[in-house]
Amino acid sequence: MKITHIAVLALFAYTVAALAAEHVASKKVLTLEGAHHVIAAAMAEARKANSGGTIAVVDDGGNLMALERIDGTFAAGANISIGKARTAALFQRPTKFFEEVIGKGRTAMVALNDFTPLQGGVPILLDGQIVGAVGVSGATSAQEDEALAIAGAAAIH
Repeated sequence: MKITHIAVLALFAYTVAALAAEHVASKKVLTLEGAHHVIAAAMAEARKANSGGTIAVVDDGGNLMALERIDGTFAAGANISIGKARTAALFQRPTKFFEEVIGKGRTAMVALNDFTPLQGGVPILLDGQIVGAVGVSGATSAQEDEALAIAGAAAIH
């Protein structure tokens, strides 16, 4: 009789766990080590290009995980790079897309909160899921900002 109660409880627990699994999705997340890896890759590219820049990495919710500023980069680069990374993560697109849309006349987009539509923010993808984003500001050009961000994002695979 005691064994029957244990078996029923075990079956019940297994059933509850199986049902709960149907209602919860698993997702990949960017770790702090991963964020530092992104920054290291972007900084290596900056050194090759003899460029400056501030590199920010955020998680998929746009929360800052790591930031580094190459010596000599202007101070405002920190806030701009964070904004670019947040925009890329929250809107799930490279920020260059929004800069181009606004440039073509959709200027009302600049009224959005927490929105930095400047080239240099790129989502970080892992197995088709956005796990975060990287933003770069203060390199030699907007194109260089984006190239450094792309190099950083590519470091996660």
